[in-house]
Amino acid sequence: MKMKGVCVLCALVIFLGIGFSAAAEEGDPISVVVVNSYNWGYPWSDGIVQGIEDVMIGYNIALTHLQMDTKRNTSEEFKKEAAKKVQAWIQANKPELIIAVDDNASKYLIAPYYKNSYPPVVFCGVNWDASEYGFPCRNVTGMVEITPVSKILAQLKPHAKGSTIGFLGPDTLTSRKEAENIEKHLNLKLVKYFSKDASDWKKGFAQLQDKADMLLLDSDGGLYADQAGALQSFALANTKIPAGTAFDFMAPYALIAYCKSPEEQGRWAAQTAVKILKGASPSSIPIAQNQEADLIINMPIAKKLGVTFPYDLLSTAEKVIE
Repeated sequence: MKMKGVCVLCALVIFLGIGFSAAAEEGDPISVVVVNSYNWGYPWSDGIVQGIEDVMIGYNIALTHLQMDTKRNTSEEFKKEAAKKVQAWIQANKPELIIAVDDNASKYLIAPYYKNSYPPVVFCGVNWDASEYGFPCRNVTGMVEITPVSKILAQLKPHAKGSTIGFLGPDTLTSRKEAENIEKHLNLKLVKYFSKDASDWKKGFAQLQDKADMLLLDSDGGLYADQAGALQSFALANTKIPAGTAFDFMAPYALIAYCKSPEEQGRWAAQTAVKILKGASPSSIPIAQNQEADLIINMPIAKKLGVTFPYDLLSTAEKVIE
């Protein structure tokens, strides 16, 4: 995804990116705002935005991007203040539709300020269940993000010595919600570790090698991207149990990955937004679930664990890390 030109709306709180206006129809462009819970440079969010733009480029839409930056700033005060800044922008500029990306935009902005109100809202990237935010409702629909945990565990179990499952992720709302929903929806008990920083992630990774028989690696939230090389070397050196993930950028730390597609979330959100802008009611569009998942196999970690994959599985992989 190409980085947008940005100007700071409020230092370290929200960054305003001016999007595009594609004149596929006559008349003034329709104003749509994309409220990103996180920040430019986080691969998941960037992928969603790319999916949105791939669809919207064909319509006469003026797309504006607002960043809440709540992955790098996790305090309740910051999140609430970021939502207020976005709400003030929306009140001043009156877009005709909001696309809310990931949980914090729904929790801190849409639910308190726009539920059963105006303008219409399409959310995406909300983990597992949107009912806690009161969605769907009269003016809100969207796509929830379901992790293909069953697929991941099916590949890990043949190489595990027992059934205890570890979970490692950053200490964020999204990661804690992910672990909670895995336990709830799949009737599992996880040994959880939520890391405070990159050094703590390494500590948790090492501890879970001895406390669990297989490991689920959640997204690092892009928080440790500047140390990815060191973390990859650490993971390879310290791996004792098979690990799996649902994010392509976490695949270097895991034996296998079944990767959710952020572009799928973005495309669906944009296509749904277009339907609503053409007259469809949000309440007439059911909440959807993601379906796409690409397999990545990590051969250096496979060799470390003594794992041999069958040809049939290797042939279906989107990518093999050598």
